[in-house]
Amino acid sequence: MIMEGIYMIFKKGNCLIGQSGGPTVAINASLCGVIEEAIQDPNIDSIYGMVNGIQGFLEKRVLNLSDLFGKEEQRNFLKYTPAMYLGSCRYRLPSFEEDPNVYKEIFSTFQEMNIRYFFYIGGNDSMDTVWKLSQYAKKISYSIQIIGIPKTIDNDLPHTDHTPGFGSAAKYIATSVLEISHDSYIYDIPSVTIIEVMGRNTGWLSAATALAKTPYFNGPDLIYLPEVPFVMYEFLKDLRELQKVKNNIIVAVSEGIKNPEGQYIASQPTGTHIDGFGHAQLSGVGKVLEHIVKSALSCKVRSIELSVLQRSAMHIASKTDLDEAQQIGQEAVKAAQKGLTGHMMTWIRESNNPYSLKTSTIPVEKVANQEKKVPRNWINDLGNHVTSDMIDYLKPLILGEVNITYSEGLPKYCDISHLYTKRV
Repeated sequence: MIMEGIYMIFKKGNCLIGQSGGPTVAINASLCGVIEEAIQDPNIDSIYGMVNGIQGFLEKRVLNLSDLFGKEEQRNFLKYTPAMYLGSCRYRLPSFEEDPNVYKEIFSTFQEMNIRYFFYIGGNDSMDTVWKLSQYAKKISYSIQIIGIPKTIDNDLPHTDHTPGFGSAAKYIATSVLEISHDSYIYDIPSVTIIEVMGRNTGWLSAATALAKTPYFNGPDLIYLPEVPFVMYEFLKDLRELQKVKNNIIVAVSEGIKNPEGQYIASQPTGTHIDGFGHAQLSGVGKVLEHIVKSALSCKVRSIELSVLQRSAMHIASKTDLDEAQQIGQEAVKAAQKGLTGHMMTWIRESNNPYSLKTSTIPVEKVANQEKKVPRNWINDLGNHVTSDMIDYLKPLILGEVNITYSEGLPKYCDISHLYTKRV
């Protein structure tokens, strides 16, 4: 008998885990949590990992994680390794109607390997894969528990308070902004420093720059998120007003800010680089604003793009983030043990102070290909900073420091030679 979202028939078998999308500091902690709980499950024999996600699985690239991480010390080492031990992919699974052979191949291999538990750790596109596989499993009555485990530094998955990986990225960003302020303030000359932060459609990461506030530093003077139209005239006006009271101005911008017409600011030409056809080459939003501000204000202007640095900085990771990521991996296995399938794990916040939350689940079709935007009331009326509600939401997520192993002065992480060794 099959109920919506739940298989009532359990079969003893093997577990398969994959990682997909962009890397984070915490995604291996979730992998660690799944392995840890699966080892204790009497219905799970062996634990396998897909190398490079579902795309690698289609190419039959699989690791035996039971052998690699059967001991607690091995799993602890994995927990404190950034990015993705199993590797990733950007493969979008076609619908069954588009290519039924892909599904037949996947489930044929599931059958051969006796895969009865499937966990996929990722963001929006990964949840799309979870949804499609769970739908096909129902279609052919294949007994399997398929669970999505959230991760993304962008924090843009709906129906969950936050996503594992975001807290550590927020901590890295806030720390970087604080250190940039110390660098900027040493000179007694007018300057504008523009910090470009990832976030094409949502501004959660840029909002985290506000956490850099200290008793002596107010954090960025201006913060611009994609959720509010960016008006160049108002931006320059804000800068001129600030110049009247301080020398060094710090601005944080999301890479995806748009003008009132909906065009990306980053798509505007700087006018400084011309290609062989006489066309202006386009730059990132920080570089675009750097040239505009330099021309308008005639002062020292520097743009800094954090780019991928904010994704895998284990040396400044949030202990809260890693512990929660491990826990949600464990809870995913428990949810599968109860017969749940076609769902994504979620966090529900119960309190900011003291900080507390609990795990839950949601049907994955409500998450796949959806985005969670920053609430408008968490952005100030002028659209150039965030409110105290945002700060209260962010603060608990960056708490705690991790103790990582060092060797000859550098962090020591898991060997990932299986990812970069060229395949013949």
